[in-house]
Amino acid sequence: MKIACLLDRLNRMPMVKLLAPFAAGIALAGVYELPLWFLAGAFVCTGIVALLFRSGAAAVAMLLTAGFAAAQLRAPEISVPREVYTLYEVVVEGFPVERERYSVADAAVTAWRDPSKGHWHASEARIRLYADSLTRLRDGERIRCQGRVRPFQGGAESYRRLMERRGYAGTLWIGERSILDRREPRGTTLHRRAVERLDRLPMAPEARAVVEAMAAGERRGIPAELRTDYSRSGLSHLLAVSGLHTGIVFVVVNALLWWLPLLRRGHLWKNLLAAAAVWLFVAAAGFPPSAVRAAVMCTFLQAALASASEYVGMNALALAAFGMLLWNPNWIGDLSFQLSFLAVAGILLWGVPLCRRCRTRHRWLNAGIDAYVIGLTATLATAPLVSHTFGIVPLAGLVINPAAILLAGVVVFGGALWMLLPVGWLAPLFGLVTGKAAEAVNFLARTTAALPGGAADYRLGGTATGLLYAFFLAATLLLWCREPKKSLPLRP
Repeated sequence: MKIACLLDRLNRMPMVKLLAPFAAGIALAGVYELPLWFLAGAFVCTGIVALLFRSGAAAVAMLLTAGFAAAQLRAPEISVPREVYTLYEVVVEGFPVERERYSVADAAVTAWRDPSKGHWHASEARIRLYADSLTRLRDGERIRCQGRVRPFQGGAESYRRLMERRGYAGTLWIGERSILDRREPRGTTLHRRAVERLDRLPMAPEARAVVEAMAAGERRGIPAELRTDYSRSGLSHLLAVSGLHTGIVFVVVNALLWWLPLLRRGHLWKNLLAAAAVWLFVAAAGFPPSAVRAAVMCTFLQAALASASEYVGMNALALAAFGMLLWNPNWIGDLSFQLSFLAVAGILLWGVPLCRRCRTRHRWLNAGIDAYVIGLTATLATAPLVSHTFGIVPLAGLVINPAAILLAGVVVFGGALWMLLPVGWLAPLFGLVTGKAAEAVNFLARTTAALPGGAADYRLGGTATGLLYAFFLAATLLLWCREPKKSLPLRP
């Protein structure tokens, strides 16, 4: 074992070295608060020292300061009054979820009226909008209403902190009597069009809800008990468009375009079309953070394939995370961002090397082994955080993940293809294939959740969770210190 081997690996992943202090600065900003003038001065001074003396310590301090300052500058601000009864103008974002006695949807407050002076103030705050059973909400509509924005109440403290990081100011309840004016949606978004196209497929309601969740990121129609079954079976990651879904589109599109390089400049068209297809899929899903991160990674991989250059997965993952945190530092506390990053990191650090060691002479067997190992490493990488957040350790999910991922691939690609080419006479075929695949995934989730011992109800503490991830990191660094084996070709 040599430290030089570790340093050589890290030198090939410069973005990993940049991400660590930057993310640490963002994390520290959640605990401490410093004057912006001090942070600006520290950033300039450490940057000058790093340039003049080529000091690694100064560069680390500069990145730490940059993360600290970015987090403070982009800290979510409550731009609407809370616990004050007044007028609001809100825009419904996304399709509402219908409950027994009410409906709920995300909404943006565009303006609110000062009750004391009568002036209107612009706002960019987001809220959870609740409406009674007599009031039907529609995606994209504008509503002028009376009400009172209240802070989030009930539930776990971690949930309230998560909603604040995502920029939510609180909740607003409305009814027919509190609505003063309603306007129809202006235009239509790609996400709305995608969901409307999936709605036209003939399939059972539960299957349609799962197809919409996997292919378009819309989870409005999934019953609460089915969500619980997915959570206890370890398949809940399938219901949110993430790196897995984006990777399925990436792999399948590249496989379908294998013939393009046979044409003149075909390899350029293949890479452009594959990257465009990935971003089009992410846009149809509403740009969720985990899918954006995966799309950035896929784009870098596509560029590497086009230029025949070496692709370092962890470097691309770190670059995607760095760019996303630079754009919105609050994503560091977002559970979906954390789970997505950990899953991909586990696959790259442990899954890919294990797949290489388990190679056989049979391609069909390699495909099954790879699917199982990738699912296993992703589940193990996220298990401590899942246990800490939800209090569940999905044990049976380790076994059924490969089959569920294969079926999810059919759902994702079938739904994505239908969203792109909604040919009416093909609707029965798409509905049959994607619907049956979704029903099969639902069956797996329900059966696994009902198994005795299929999931353990155990909640890890914060310290134990941190120690487990520190152990994984230390084990990874230790393996990187191993000197790679040298192979000498045999002379004839």
